[in-house]
Amino acid sequence: MNESRTLQLFTAITVIVVGLASALSVGADMITLIVMMAMGVLLIGVMWDRHREQPSLAPMPAPASPPPVNLLELASFSRIVEGLLEPVLIVENGRVAMANSGALKLLGDHIVGEDIRIAIRHPAVAERLAGNEQLEAAVKIDIVGLGTRNQRWTMQIIPIDLRNKRQRLFVHLADESGTYVAERVRGDFVANASHELRTPLAAILGFIETLQDANAGGEPETRKRFLSILEKEARRMQQLVDDLMSLSRIEADKHRLPSTHIEMPALVDEVLRLCRQNLGKRGADIIAEIADDIPPVQGDRTQITQVLHNLLSNSAKYGKPATPIIVRLSAAPSSMVRLEVSDEGEGIAADHIPRLTERFYRVDSGRSRAMGGTGLGLAIVKHIIERHRGRLDIASILGKGTSISVLLPQASPSKKDPDAPPHEFLENDN
Repeated sequence: MNESRTLQLFTAITVIVVGLASALSVGADMITLIVMMAMGVLLIGVMWDRHREQPSLAPMPAPASPPPVNLLELASFSRIVEGLLEPVLIVENGRVAMANSGALKLLGDHIVGEDIRIAIRHPAVAERLAGNEQLEAAVKIDIVGLGTRNQRWTMQIIPIDLRNKRQRLFVHLADESGTYVAERVRGDFVANASHELRTPLAAILGFIETLQDANAGGEPETRKRFLSILEKEARRMQQLVDDLMSLSRIEADKHRLPSTHIEMPALVDEVLRLCRQNLGKRGADIIAEIADDIPPVQGDRTQITQVLHNLLSNSAKYGKPATPIIVRLSAAPSSMVRLEVSDEGEGIAADHIPRLTERFYRVDSGRSRAMGGTGLGLAIVKHIIERHRGRLDIASILGKGTSISVLLPQASPSKKDPDAPPHEFLENDN
């Protein structure tokens, strides 16, 4: 622009000089020459002032280009995404731009570069992630059936880049299946516990009202029968409360590994002597098969005793009368000790076996209640074995019987069982 103004000023001066020269050549008078010179000087002055006052315009800037990609920052971001254990996706304009190993394992290795509506087939996901809706704040969506049919996920969508009409989204998936199952189990537990307590309470209250009626409960035989039923229902309630308290104590200690070393042959022998006395005719059917050289296990003596009591009680209740109940104790691979209780009975259908350790779950509710069961025995066994870092296996064949085996970790020979009977130490000393 400055060069253009200078050219215009030079042209004006040239025109004035040429005009004066022409006027002199044709013999113009002095007054005419003076007027022409004054007009030329005035024109030059005006143009000079305009040139000086006119601000020079800066050149137009080039169109802004997007900032260059920082490869170091991109690599760091990729490592952060890959380091997250839960599934994470980066979605750009409706397509999967990046996915960590958790997302690839859940959705498949093919999802990178794929339309998000194909990678995650869910109506709410398609609506939020396809790019049709501009997100300005984080959004949370609950998804059912992603992965497996019963899995429940919470998806959090966070916009991280909205420049140049592009939509880049950070998508995080959290598996809430465990929380949902825990809530369901807790609700079922409250409902089942209330039902189990309400039934004997209703029976007790009903018979008390009957006994209070002199006409109905006046006969000694009638009163004796009613009192017997009251005692049975009260003991059933007491057993239920005892089992609930026991389960609560076990769960409170589930993260504390027992440290006592237990001689299992002596413990099994002690429990079998008590069960043969308390189980009546079925007690005589118990057969012990104890291998030699069984190493001690690391555990809680009272809880291991409870495990064996519960398993023997179940076999006595549900096995066929006059059939053997076999208790086997042997060493197992991987530094474990196996305790197994088998019976011959009706057996359990395969679809029931995964749920046998649930609280209050019964294969035959009516039969179990009639035999005095609370539905908590195997739940207690499972939690005790989990606390001992062991394993519980249940095998059953319909029409033949059921076998339940417990694997307990062996103990290093650093301590002896302080609760073991004294005669063991005397025999060892001899």
